[in-house]
Amino acid sequence: MDPDSPVLVTGATGYVASWIVRYLLEDGRTVRGTVRDPDKAIGLEHLHALADAHPGRLTLHRADLLETGSYDEAMQGCELVIHTASPFLLGKVRDPERQLVRPALEGTRNVLASVDATPSVKRVVLTSSVVAIHGDNIDMRGRGPFTEADWNTTSTTQHQPYPYAKTVAERAAWDICGRQDRWDLVTIHPGLVLGPSLTTASKSGSMATMRAFTDYSLAAGAPDLAMGLVDVRDAARAHIAAGYTPTAHGRYITNARTITMLEIGRILRRRFGRTYPFPYTKMPKRAFKMFAPVAGFTREFVEKNVGWPLEFDNSRSRAELGLEYRDAEETITDHFQQMIDDGIARRLPLR
Repeated sequence: MDPDSPVLVTGATGYVASWIVRYLLEDGRTVRGTVRDPDKAIGLEHLHALADAHPGRLTLHRADLLETGSYDEAMQGCELVIHTASPFLLGKVRDPERQLVRPALEGTRNVLASVDATPSVKRVVLTSSVVAIHGDNIDMRGRGPFTEADWNTTSTTQHQPYPYAKTVAERAAWDICGRQDRWDLVTIHPGLVLGPSLTTASKSGSMATMRAFTDYSLAAGAPDLAMGLVDVRDAARAHIAAGYTPTAHGRYITNARTITMLEIGRILRRRFGRTYPFPYTKMPKRAFKMFAPVAGFTREFVEKNVGWPLEFDNSRSRAELGLEYRDAEETITDHFQQMIDDGIARRLPLR
């Protein structure tokens, strides 16, 4: 990989992608970031600031996941493509096919069609997810930790549409890659990504998850829901390591650890005290199941995920990409401190 070759980062305004862009620039790389509208007045300020801090090394290019050929021009001369652009929506989704599956699947196909048409590209790093490895926590019943050899076989557009979209998009990517031998593919599989954001304009589902700790929705108790956790800065570094480690190949689980909603609440309470509506107790599964639809979750989701343990094996990412993960407490406290600084976190009223 030529270190002077520009790197294309799709969806450059995204939560993880913004950190990828920043780290690439700090590493001395030249970056081309794709966005839907480079002339948009709001939402690109952090990228413009990065461009000003690294003169001549960051340019923004118009591209759309559903527009064939829109990545061609920005990709010219790039040897590494980091494809992060994909919708991340949790809870109730009105039209899963339109909102999730189509942009994830067709977007991946469009980006890789441009890769096929661009002779300079040598490697693609694709942001997948642990939800392409498993669909529900119950899938772990009777087995050990999930590894990169596992695939989600239980999600559909009716049940767990986001995991389904990530799974079909990744499968399509491996299928397309397998039809040629000029460029190779590496996929990154984070769980819940938390940590400080470079922009308040991010619409990531990770932000919605943390807002639940400030909007009183967990004040009566947190569901016993386990999930993989990784710091956004570590997830960004994983993408870059996957791009520039010559021997990197295949899929990489990039979770620091598994954590529950109640554990997150306890970490927040230790650091920020009792002036926010952090959960103190575990909500009984039956109680959460009763009002789950109001919160945007199906009762099937509750049945198959709440109360079930979850475990991932991240040894490949440590051994082959050299990742050293931040402690969960640092990730969570840094994230919440930014919410305070941005005026998002609300304190409990004084009595």
